Amino acid sequence: MSHLFKTTLGKGAVAVLIGLSLTACNALSRISQIGEEPKLSKIENPAPPQPISLPMPAPQVAERQPNSLWRPGSRAFLKDQRADQIGDLLTVVIQIADEAKVSNTTERTRASAEGAGLSSFLGYETELGRVFNDNLNPASLVDADSSSSSKGVGSVDRNESIKLRVAALVTQVMPNGNLIISGRQEVRVNYEVRELLVSGMIRPEDITSTNTISYDQIAEARIAYGGRGQLSDVQQPRYGQQLYDIIFPF
Repeated sequence: MSHLFKTTLGKGAVAVLIGLSLTACNALSRISQIGEEPKLSKIENPAPPQPISLPMPAPQVAERQPNSLWRPGSRAFLKDQRADQIGDLLTVVIQIADEAKVSNTTERTRASAEGAGLSSFLGYETELGRVFNDNLNPASLVDADSSSSSKGVGSVDRNESIKLRVAALVTQVMPNGNLIISGRQEVRVNYEVRELLVSGMIRPEDITSTNTISYDQIAEARIAYGGRGQLSDVQQPRYGQQLYDIIFPF
């Protein structure tokens, strides 16, 4: 038992030390950036591990036709302008207006009572008073009752509204023709960065004639909208408080 306690305590101490070291590293990094505006992320390949900065379509050899004003494969003049190849862009329209209301009530009540007596027992019932005391009543030797009740009430009332537009890049074309898209948008205002991320799988048939697609037509959609900077830091609990909430058992 002592060895198990020491092992558990040792693991807990290691976890605390790791948490403190990570906190210290992050704190030193934040201290070094005091007075500076939040840095924007570099434009990187959203579909690693390709060794290129951004996904690009396969190179195409331009074919020139004599006595023709238009080059084959040109991105204009009767050509479908919707995204269909790696590296093409399209606009994702995010217009979320979700509302959910759930209410549950559970109530349970139980009551029971038991009574027993021994008013006569072969004439020896009077001897019970000598064993116990003179106040013993053989007619009411046992009298017990119990009751229990519980009541639970739960409710959920959620209302979310997001309306955004973001350009996404086609990063992969699946064998069945579906497209994998990924988009990121960062806006910095003073010392606060607002970041919008969107990714998922779409069907080329769902892309509109204006080269846009709705968020609810994206399979495996991952949409994130948040911020980072001084205001976001103030809204978060301090690192010590977060660590305390994790390791405190009560």
